[in-house]
Amino acid sequence: MSDFSGSTDDRRSVTIRLGILQVGSAVAFTLIAFSFWYFQVVQHEKYKELAENNHQRTIALRAPRGVLFDRDGRPLVENRSSFTISIVREHTKDIGHTIRVLSEVAGLDPKDVTDIVNKHKREPTYRPIMVVDDASLAQVAAVLARRLESELPDVQVEEVPTRLYPAEAFAAHLFGYVGEASEGQVEADGLGSGAIVGQAGVEKIYNKLLMGEDGARRVKVNSMGREISTLEEIPYHEGRRVQLTIDADLQRAAEEGFKAGGFNGAAVVMDPRTGEVLAFTSRPGYNPNDFAAGIDRATWAGLNTDPLKPLQNRAIQGLYSPGSTFKIVVEVAALEEGIVSPDFRVFCGGSAVFFGRPFQCWKRGGHGSVDMRHALEGSCNVYHYTIGNMVGVDKIHKWATLLGLGEKTGIDLPNEVEGLVPSTEWKRKRYNEKWYAGETISVSIGQGQVSITPISLAVMMSTVANGGTRFVPHLLKAVDEGKGWQPVQAPEPKSQVKLKPETIAALHDGLYLVVNGAGTGGRARIQGRDVSGKTGTAQVISLQGGRKAAGRTERDLRDHGWFVFFAPRDNPEIAGVIFGEHNEHGATSAPIAKHVLETYFNKKDHLPLPKLSMPVPDPSLERDEPPLQEPATPVTDAEPRRSAPRVGGN
Repeated sequence: MSDFSGSTDDRRSVTIRLGILQVGSAVAFTLIAFSFWYFQVVQHEKYKELAENNHQRTIALRAPRGVLFDRDGRPLVENRSSFTISIVREHTKDIGHTIRVLSEVAGLDPKDVTDIVNKHKREPTYRPIMVVDDASLAQVAAVLARRLESELPDVQVEEVPTRLYPAEAFAAHLFGYVGEASEGQVEADGLGSGAIVGQAGVEKIYNKLLMGEDGARRVKVNSMGREISTLEEIPYHEGRRVQLTIDADLQRAAEEGFKAGGFNGAAVVMDPRTGEVLAFTSRPGYNPNDFAAGIDRATWAGLNTDPLKPLQNRAIQGLYSPGSTFKIVVEVAALEEGIVSPDFRVFCGGSAVFFGRPFQCWKRGGHGSVDMRHALEGSCNVYHYTIGNMVGVDKIHKWATLLGLGEKTGIDLPNEVEGLVPSTEWKRKRYNEKWYAGETISVSIGQGQVSITPISLAVMMSTVANGGTRFVPHLLKAVDEGKGWQPVQAPEPKSQVKLKPETIAALHDGLYLVVNGAGTGGRARIQGRDVSGKTGTAQVISLQGGRKAAGRTERDLRDHGWFVFFAPRDNPEIAGVIFGEHNEHGATSAPIAKHVLETYFNKKDHLPLPKLSMPVPDPSLERDEPPLQEPATPVTDAEPRRSAPRVGGN
């Protein structure tokens, strides 16, 4: 009985096990069948694409950037062909091996290549990582040879357009440069990783016009990564052609002038009738081609540590005292406010007392009795102290602003800085102090708290030349969308005041005499062209105590020299500024203006372009107007002083 019961239990156990096995097998086969159905039917397109991608590759076709032209239609910035070397991680089995071999054959530092790969490791594996931009022919040949030997199937070589800038840093700060988009630019502008965008100058401000749209080419490759055929190609769209207001001949003349003069600085030349910028330079410059080809660390470090700061755009970012060029503003304020007439005379005996303190003129012995025209011609400090004190700092500030100083000009270049023309309100907000009338004396000759950019002085001179319209300096003239040049609407003027006829006449006469009379601008004189202008000296450090306090230093403490100009006197067609850094005197800047003006008028009259001839420095002329000297402490009407240093003007 017990034996029968045991066998029954065994059979029941076996039956249960068989049942479980059958159910389990059925479930397993059902899952397998479902999986086959799911992957082969539901996920068919996905896995078909993955399978196809094993023998297909998409190659980006970079769009050439738009060409930049000058106002006469001459190309300024173009494109050239270059090669890039990239790693496609999707096709690599051992990224470490690829880095080692690529570094060996291309002469690269493995650490640098590893850093590049790690920087892009979060990106999709199908996206190429560019390792070498603007590769040499030797590098290209070495990589292609290893690809044929199947050592580098995951490395691709592409021919791409690369920016080509003029040689010798020509207009470097105007054009700017291009480079790979930063992470912030990629996110903000919706760009693809590795996109080349403008990073400075015109390249940056008009990047959307110049950039174009990239295309793509889908190709079939074999197991070694070699292209077999092209399956599809989406053409790129080249960036728009852009015409600038710049005249290449005037630009070259300005650059030649600085080179011949042997000093750095900035120059801005404008058409006072429109605000178009005809020439724009900042010296020293840099080579934008270094950036177009992918700047190396050593070059980048050198540019950033260079004490001359070649990356600084002095024309729109340098702040300097305007010196005696500011006397033009003081005269405009005095005449337009009806405080004096052009015939108003002041006796200059070499100094004058204001608020109990004597202020010296630059000319020992003085200028005698002078009216406004001859005070501007001789750059008489005493005359401008006097009318500046009569006008007051707030009205000086008002007219300086209307003429273009103390504010951004609005030029279509990035990172312009704002200058400063002080006022009572400015001092109250900045220092919570009152403005002392004695401080106005220094402001009247462009010293004290006044600091301006070269571009703003060019706007000021342009506004004086045209009679009161403060144009926005601009560089964009026309754009070609594929149907020929379409002119671009110029920006509206910042301000418009109709200067009195007597104001214009007095200023134009005085500025004419600076160049063609007994003034210090004679080096800009051109027979029959009625060049008008004004020199100015900008202190780097005061002579009374500044240089003594500085002690021994490697800093260049020589003064800066300004020359502002327009021509012809009665119907100005061209105006601008030449700023000479540490060239000691405005008269040293005037010959550059002369060369630019001769180039302009010779072109206009269809004559051969002039050859540059820099005059031999005249020591006596340099001594005529010594650098301005600031008192060690502020002068106030409440705190008169017993003595004061001789101050200069030019």
